[in-house]
Amino acid sequence: QVQLVESGGGLVQAGGSLRISCAASGRTFSSYVMGWFRQAPGKGRKFVAAISWSGGNTDYADSVKGRFTISRDNAKNTVYLQMNSLKSEDTAVYYCAAGRIFGKSRDDYVYWGQGTRVTVSS
Repeated sequence: QVQLVESGGGLVQAGGSLRISCAASGRTFSSYVMGWFRQAPGKGRKFVAAISWSGGNTDYADSVKGRFTISRDNAKNTVYLQMNSLKSEDTAVYYCAAGRIFGKSRDDYVYWGQGTRVTVSS
């Protein structure tokens, strides 16, 4: 069982930066693929980024490539999402997730956090 708690969301101006974090409980954090998804108002939850258990492999949605960076610190049981050059369309609730498959589908992930809201003002 893994419990995930996101933090760091807030209000930021377009063009600005924000780093959100996800702290995981449990001693097996380093064995999980970690992902970030987001859900904009009135829309479905969509893949943003994923990182392998070692941190050696990452993947991104085309919409955030070059602007967002996912990273993890297994010693701190934490995964991060650094978001730069933010746009109004990045406004969403951001969820972190843990799973065994390095994928982009929600079905690839087993455990989910409660989400942290990011609002980008234009």
